[in-house]
Amino acid sequence: QVWVFIVAPLVGSALASFVFKFLNTEEKPRRAAVINDLSGAGKCSLTVMLPVLSALGCETSVLPTAVLSTHGGFKDPVYRDLTDDMLKTAQHWKREGAEFEGICSGYLSSREQIDTVREIFELFTDEHSRPLRLVDPVMGDNGTLYGIFNKETAQSMSRLCEKADILTPNMTEAYCLLHEPFKDGPYDEKELKRVMKALSDFGPKIVILTGAYTDGKTIGAACYDREKDETALVLSDRVPGKYHGTGDIFAAVMLGAMLNGKTVKEACAAAVRYTAKCIEETRKACGDNTIWGVKFEKCLPFLMHDVLTENDE
Repeated sequence: QVWVFIVAPLVGSALASFVFKFLNTEEKPRRAAVINDLSGAGKCSLTVMLPVLSALGCETSVLPTAVLSTHGGFKDPVYRDLTDDMLKTAQHWKREGAEFEGICSGYLSSREQIDTVREIFELFTDEHSRPLRLVDPVMGDNGTLYGIFNKETAQSMSRLCEKADILTPNMTEAYCLLHEPFKDGPYDEKELKRVMKALSDFGPKIVILTGAYTDGKTIGAACYDREKDETALVLSDRVPGKYHGTGDIFAAVMLGAMLNGKTVKEACAAAVRYTAKCIEETRKACGDNTIWGVKFEKCLPFLMHDVLTENDE
């Protein structure tokens, strides 16, 4: 069965009082760890994921894979690789007693980093604790893989995906993981479900295809829950332009919403709504000048109201 949602912006006259109530609620925070790069300027990766998860009540630890002066959309960023520190950092956390309800990985620049994340997943898994694992297999977009990725690194990413509970590729990455030629959209629901089920066969219980669309007017995400054998397509109005960091934002909302008890469909819908809201606000404020990232900060109260209201009432 396929459920299709067309999402529209949510509004609430009680938003200010809700935010005040949320900020003054004593509640044990959900704990998450995010493994991604840190770009000093140009909002993406850790600089968007940390505040989004924090807004959703998740006490978030960050493990940088690299430090960059800007994200890769700018020319010649300064880059400092932190591969050698990744496992050491996680081992230090473990010695200090850190535990997580969720762990999310994003952009990983080498086979060594990918294999290290697999080790980190296992490090925080024992008979008492098994965090929800979300893998965003960042490898490319619009039918093209990023320059560092080749057959070897793609195979390593496939092995990491086997360890995921939630997998969030875009369409380029999905076809790459399946070793299939890229197919440009629009996509029919049968093809989206075929791709998601094939990816789920790797191991993930939940597969989300970002950037899925069935016509030229809307775009969003398709999600598949293997345990329920349910598929949903969540769409929003298409806005022209390129918006850096939106995949990171989507993954953070997906993880944060599920740690707050949302179902797969509810979390996916919330992630599409918030991402669309950020893009809409950025388009209004910046036009085509979007390289510095989306205006996600302005939209955080919207996200908190959307995801947390039911839990707080």
